[in-house]
Amino acid sequence: MEPSLAPKTLCFECNICGESCLVAIDRLQREVPSCRACGSTPRSRAIIRALSLELFGQNLVLPDFPVSRGISGLGMTDWQGYASRLAEKFAYTNTYYHQEPQLDISNPEIPDRSVQSNDFIISSEIFEHVAPPVLRAFENTFKMLKPGGIFVLTVPYGIQSETIEHFPDLYDFTIIADNGSYRLENVTRFGEVQKFHDLVFHDGPGTTLEMRVFAETALLQHLAEAGFENITVHRTSDLLHGIWWPQPWAFPLSARRPR
Repeated sequence: MEPSLAPKTLCFECNICGESCLVAIDRLQREVPSCRACGSTPRSRAIIRALSLELFGQNLVLPDFPVSRGISGLGMTDWQGYASRLAEKFAYTNTYYHQEPQLDISNPEIPDRSVQSNDFIISSEIFEHVAPPVLRAFENTFKMLKPGGIFVLTVPYGIQSETIEHFPDLYDFTIIADNGSYRLENVTRFGEVQKFHDLVFHDGPGTTLEMRVFAETALLQHLAEAGFENITVHRTSDLLHGIWWPQPWAFPLSARRPR
């Protein structure tokens, strides 16, 4: 007779690598790896679930995705754990802000070759770092999707009523390191000089500056203003695949460019 599982322990199938996993419920956090085989987090697994539901209308694990080179996809600095597997299934390219293949989603000019070229785009934990106006990034994503194309988005949004923009007048700015601390100096479009301290960086100081903390209502509004439809907040947990976290926010969103 096999020993019973410890109380508050979850057994799930990782929908990225397909392995069976055991995790203590109190360790099931949005950003904490909980698959020992591939290191996936609930957030990364939630992204793949949203993509599967939108592409195929069913909740498939990534190893069971059909191989279809006719489906084109793009990632914005996607986690390599699922990016490499998506590249085995589709005509998928992972892009980066700082290296090739390069993409600056906030750039006012999107190359013609990128317009209406993707069946799906994934952006996970990127848009909170995009320089304002952030609506431009939503509009550029819309432009890069084929009619009927799917956008899967995650950002660490809060439950406040409005987005908190840390630097609403950002224009000509520099981040300056000074004895282990950082400050941002900005010159607005109208020539006003601004200085900001107590900056928030993700992945450690001096790397990726947090520009804002989104509100869910603002995300829905930005997607609608950019032209998206069928906007969905994927709130439902999926314990069979270890997709759950205790906080009632920062769920993946999906949206579609009209056909």
